[in-house]
Amino acid sequence: MPVEATSAGAILFRDTRGRREYLLLKSRPGDWEFPKGGVEGEEELQQTAIREVREEAGIDNFRLIDGFREEYDYVFEAGGNTIHKTVHLFIAHSYEASAELSNEHRDLQWRDYDQAVSTITQDGPRDILESAHDYLDELKERTGGDYVLPAEG
Repeated sequence: MPVEATSAGAILFRDTRGRREYLLLKSRPGDWEFPKGGVEGEEELQQTAIREVREEAGIDNFRLIDGFREEYDYVFEAGGNTIHKTVHLFIAHSYEASAELSNEHRDLQWRDYDQAVSTITQDGPRDILESAHDYLDELKERTGGDYVLPAEG
């Protein structure tokens, strides 16, 4: 019987000279991924995503984008246990130009969409990046480029 585990993180992007770039982190095993990590205590998924962006990318000035959350799952072996992990990904807009490498990763890179899609090593995160990119294109068009929907009321 697999042990269930839940993680959350964010597809972090920035706008640089008119183009959108995504932050990718190279994990210790060598996969390129987004900032993410395990839910701690009673954290909500969004709280986990925010904490992980701060811890793994060293970025404090960012905002989660409303209306997007997708998940993927995978199974792996650790400590003699079979782990079934579900990862929930949000989108976050970074207002900082650079990121800081944490000790959990080997490398980090800001990549444009085509580079990011070809760099990500797992199907689940790659598929979600494709959905997130389309979502951001549509949101940018609807909001005039600031990615914030006006409050209803």
